[in-house]
Amino acid sequence: MEENKKKITTFGLVMMIITAIFGFGNVSNAYAQMGYGSIIWYILAGVCFFFPCGLMMAEYGSAFKDAKGGIYSWLAESIGERAAFIGTFIWLASWIVWMVSTASRIWITFSALIFGKDTTQHWSMLGLSSTEVIGVLGILFILISTFFTTQGMDSISKVGSLGGIFTVVTNIIFLIASLIIIFANHGQLAQPIHGMKDFITSPNPQFQTPIAIISFVVYAIFAYGGMESLGSVTDSMDKPEKTFPRGLIIASLFTIGAYVIMIFMIGFSVNYNSVVAKHGVNLGNITYIVFNQLGVYLGQSLGWSAAASHTTGMLITRFVALTQVLGFLGAMFILLYSPIKSFILGSDKRLWPEKLTCLNKHNMPANAMWLQAIIVCVIIFLVAFGGSAAQRFYLILTDMANVSTSFPYLFLVGAFPFFKKKKIEHSFVAFKNPFWTNLLVIIIEIILSAGIIFTCVQPILDGDFETAFWTIAGPFFFGLVAFIFYQVSSKKHKMK
Repeated sequence: MEENKKKITTFGLVMMIITAIFGFGNVSNAYAQMGYGSIIWYILAGVCFFFPCGLMMAEYGSAFKDAKGGIYSWLAESIGERAAFIGTFIWLASWIVWMVSTASRIWITFSALIFGKDTTQHWSMLGLSSTEVIGVLGILFILISTFFTTQGMDSISKVGSLGGIFTVVTNIIFLIASLIIIFANHGQLAQPIHGMKDFITSPNPQFQTPIAIISFVVYAIFAYGGMESLGSVTDSMDKPEKTFPRGLIIASLFTIGAYVIMIFMIGFSVNYNSVVAKHGVNLGNITYIVFNQLGVYLGQSLGWSAAASHTTGMLITRFVALTQVLGFLGAMFILLYSPIKSFILGSDKRLWPEKLTCLNKHNMPANAMWLQAIIVCVIIFLVAFGGSAAQRFYLILTDMANVSTSFPYLFLVGAFPFFKKKKIEHSFVAFKNPFWTNLLVIIIEIILSAGIIFTCVQPILDGDFETAFWTIAGPFFFGLVAFIFYQVSSKKHKMK
């Protein structure tokens, strides 16, 4: 029976990697923060981080293919239970931060879908500011979503696959429209290139110092996050020692190339100073701003009327918003239970209070999920009611997500040499020379550490202590909680 099981082909693997990694939001965020200057960082992150880490995750997955705990099992077998618990707790924190960000951003998406543009900055209710209204709505969204998911009503997660199809269509629309624009304008870019300096500097005043520019590496690494989810597929392949590296090379070249080309193509229709630098543009709505401008500029380039151009922009914006709604809902209803469930089931049950390990009649860890929901809601409330304007609010959410997502890779990559020393038998082996393996691990750890440190330091240098606090708080707070939690539980149950 096992031999008749359908194997993942090179093409199938390539599509899985691209689907898991690539996101247009990373393209628009890169352009908003660094303009053309983001391209070199996306290339470096792809070559120095994405490709080697992908091979490492594949080795982990091949060795622990039957483990229920995902990355917890990988780390526990490599560097021990304590470090694994802390590392996985921080990994779980990255998804909690993602929920905080998504529960807030999804209202921009709903606004763009209904009105064809972001109107959230004008929302007010009962004397609350627009950011506070978004916070209240985000809290309600998390509570309602958690309720339905704990009741086993997670079938809505299947809309995520429909969102995947819409995402492909969206990217095709962007590419075709951009090519029509550049031909119609005889090669003239909306964002002109004045020399090579445009590809190493940023038009954004917040990214002018060396520390600020280096901190952008976290944005680039975030764009390639999610590789750990692909580690377990190697044993579903025919000849994984050949299929995986071949598929990873093809997917890496495609993903890196797609990011580079699409960042550059935004400049076909979006002038940085007249569009991105305008008041009201932030990291929450930049994707819709880009697509609206794409539609408007397409109409202008083809000689359409102002009304027709404006309508085209709104229609494209609404389509993109629909795509994002489907994707957000699909992902939310999976991530509300999947990470925390795999962590609890994969780790030693003695570490957890009995109520958190219980599964309800729908096979969901309802108590743990409600605790998670409370934590998410508290963070949303504190950030939303911290007095930030919309622009800083979405910058805080973005920096929190970027650092929280990058931090677990410090554990996963750092544990890899210890994993290799264990000499656990596995079918896929990419790294055979200990010296070069250790050197590569050191380089990746330096890149990750530098990006995280500079992302945390830059707001402090700018006097923006609120952004600095929330950027740092996520991984360090959850890491500290995990350490104390493990120490108390292990001592209580006399675990080694």
